[in-house]
Amino acid sequence: MENIQRQHLAEIEAAAEGVLSHRQLIVNLDKQRQKTREAIKAVENNKAVKKTWVWNGSMFLKIPTEMAEKSLRKDFRHYEEQIDRLRKELKPRVNKLNDLEHKDGLKGFDLFPLHEKELSKVLANLD
Repeated sequence: MENIQRQHLAEIEAAAEGVLSHRQLIVNLDKQRQKTREAIKAVENNKAVKKTWVWNGSMFLKIPTEMAEKSLRKDFRHYEEQIDRLRKELKPRVNKLNDLEHKDGLKGFDLFPLHEKELSKVLANLD
């Protein structure tokens, strides 16, 4: 009996670690996204400059400003996609943790917005 309780607690702890690590990853990616957003704004404000210095891994490169902005926007979209993907993965992890802890799931957090077609049908029925 005691062994089963230990195993259950180990499962809870593993699930909680997964949730916490996912949340931390989202926070870290969000910080990178915000830094990228600031960099895009700085490049936009210096459109008159033809070439811009950019940090690329282990060195600075002087590249055309348009190319730098394009690269930063691509990175920004990548960060947004990663964050969205991780947020979608986080919900089932939290639900699993709540199940293991015998708690009620979060109600109303698994809702999705209506698509345009669905919204138009709903509005048509209201008339």
